[in-house]
Amino acid sequence: MSIRPILILPDPRLRQVTEPVDTFDDELKKTIEDMFETMYDAPGIGLAGPQIGYMKRVVVIDLADPENPDSGKIAMINPEIVEMSEETAVSEEGCLSIPELYYEVERPTEVTVKFFTPEGKEVTRHATGRLAVCMQHEIDHLDGVLYIDYLSRLKRDRVIKKFQKRARQAG
Repeated sequence: MSIRPILILPDPRLRQVTEPVDTFDDELKKTIEDMFETMYDAPGIGLAGPQIGYMKRVVVIDLADPENPDSGKIAMINPEIVEMSEETAVSEEGCLSIPELYYEVERPTEVTVKFFTPEGKEVTRHATGRLAVCMQHEIDHLDGVLYIDYLSRLKRDRVIKKFQKRARQAG
């Protein structure tokens, strides 16, 4: 296993739509192990393929959520939200690709997600609370959507400008 570099805004790969996984092989399993190790090292509770430059529909999550007692390690391949609640809630989110910034985001409180395990088994899973938020956040990454896209235009533009300036100074 190895820790991979996490892409930081404004890397254009963070805005790309990812391709579905069509081969469930040892390479996929190794990538998932690397993603867990990278996420733990960061540290974070979720990581999507594009955040490490892996442009496939793969998400890893690991959080302790009292509302979802079985919310330990989850690897989702080709995840798709098939149902979401009309009820929403606001919670604070951050992102490993937008380090050190946290904002309030409104999302549905419950989701049902259909995905495949690394072994290719199809699973449908209902989630509430923090797990539901995390799943939505990570699945957004697979479609080139960042949590700052849910902010006001002014706040979002401010964040983007800050990271563009940081990237210019670093490079």
